[in-house]
Amino acid sequence: PLAMFNHAVGLRDLGMNQQPMNAYLTMIGMETLPLRMRQHCENAQKVAEFLSRHKAVKSVSYPGLPNSPYHAMAQKYMRNGWASSLFTFDLAGGYDAGVKLVENIKLFTHLANIGDTRSLIIHPASTTHAQMTDEQKAAAGCGPGVIRVSIGIESADDLIEDLNQALALT
Repeated sequence: PLAMFNHAVGLRDLGMNQQPMNAYLTMIGMETLPLRMRQHCENAQKVAEFLSRHKAVKSVSYPGLPNSPYHAMAQKYMRNGWASSLFTFDLAGGYDAGVKLVENIKLFTHLANIGDTRSLIIHPASTTHAQMTDEQKAAAGCGPGVIRVSIGIESADDLIEDLNQALALT
């Protein structure tokens, strides 16, 4: 029965059969996933550390930072201490600073999805959560200056430089 369930899950997720190119891309993606995830997480750690020291940033919510309430759990449960490639940070300048940051960023792509090989950035208060009241945004963790990022596999130094120049304009 368990083998039938696994087969059914595969059929549900992948379809009856994949076209050759799709199968090839799926296999390449699975084979390189550990390499990509290591790069995502190493980059995110460096970017989060940079942001945590920046004067324009009020706070950084990232389990890879020692001051995070989730740091001990990340160290315990996440393989090799890889905390994640996703996190948020809160700008001291609030809503206007969030809008300006996203407008002035150059390397990050302004998108709401996550997990791309490229770094992504969004200001939820002015985009995905704009229809909510301020109280609802705060309850959802999307205050006026909150920025959400998904860190990609580009050079961490380039990402930090881009954030630094954009933060200078906020």
